[in-house]
Amino acid sequence: ATLTRLLHAALSSPSGRSRSSSAGHKKDLFHPRKMAVPPAFSDLGKSAKDVFNKGYGFGLVKLDVKTKSANGVEFKTSGSSNTDTSKVTGNLETKYKWAEYGLTFTEKWNTDNTLGTEITVEDQITKGLKLTFDTTFSPNTGKKSGKVKTAYKREFVNLGCDVDFDFAGPTIHGAAVLGYEGWLAGYQMSFDTAKSKMTQNNFAIGYKTSDFQLHTNVNDGTAFGGSIYQKVNDKLETAVNLAWTAGSNGTHFGIAAKYQLDASAAISAKVNNTSLVGVGYTQTLRPGVKLTLSALVDGKSINAGGHKLGLGLELEA
Repeated sequence: ATLTRLLHAALSSPSGRSRSSSAGHKKDLFHPRKMAVPPAFSDLGKSAKDVFNKGYGFGLVKLDVKTKSANGVEFKTSGSSNTDTSKVTGNLETKYKWAEYGLTFTEKWNTDNTLGTEITVEDQITKGLKLTFDTTFSPNTGKKSGKVKTAYKREFVNLGCDVDFDFAGPTIHGAAVLGYEGWLAGYQMSFDTAKSKMTQNNFAIGYKTSDFQLHTNVNDGTAFGGSIYQKVNDKLETAVNLAWTAGSNGTHFGIAAKYQLDASAAISAKVNNTSLVGVGYTQTLRPGVKLTLSALVDGKSINAGGHKLGLGLELEA
């Protein structure tokens, strides 16, 4: 009993806790923190793109409806009317997830009378691997298309390879992104087997943290671009976008910002070097109901007209 009390006192003493903490620290050294998976090539610089694109709908009156049935089937319907051409477009998407087997079935239809079917298998063959079989069919013209997509993502690496099937010969699209301690490097290519020609050759480099992102890219050796994103605080996000094409003296430059007024309202604004000014206002009327108002003003010809307005309504249940 005396020996038991002595052992208990030793373990509960500050020195005992220190030894335990030291042991835990050594364990952490041998088991470093898990690294994050880098984004796909198409998602590089996404935060800056969202600040420039989300919250606007110039020249459109748009309605989006999302619902989910009791058995887990998701329905997404969207329709829009172009105020300039009066053309109305719409699409319907039905999605069902079979989580037990990692399967997702998606059916698509649009007003151009194109039917699409997509089957996705994720994390079944191996962890991080995603396979997608995508087919489209147009009853009016009889045109068919098929695509097989593969994506594999793990710590430090995100890979993708898509194959477009065509009677003349498939087109192969490949992409890879490597990431380490916030630094990102990516490459994207497309190869037309029918012409035995490389049709796309893109490079990208970036740096990403929780509140800052830097992205630069070179497309086909002729188009250069870059973007900077910064989350100033919980309410304010800013972004800068640059683009330049070889052989042209014109440089495209834009600045955008999004400010969260409160939990249900946000305002967005952007301007570019051609004096186009965009303003957007998003208001959550109630849970599942969101209203978006936007306007695009040509600063060089304010009195001449040609400005565009947009109205969007999103319903989700």
